[in-house]
Amino acid sequence: MECATADCDREATVELHIPWDENRYVCMGHARVQSRKDGIVADPLETADDDLPDGASNHG
Repeated sequence: MECATADCDREATVELHIPWDENRYVCMGHARVQSRKDGIVADPLETADDDLPDGASNHG
């Protein structure tokens, strides 16, 4: 699945839970920026285990 951010063709690695909008699946770079807003929670996808540091996804 591709990043939901316009003009980005990277693989989505994170689901952003956004209280005032639809959840979005985005790449790590966009998740890092967008998750800084109050109320947004970044949840790593299970498929992203290989792209994240050990233990970062909490998926074991």
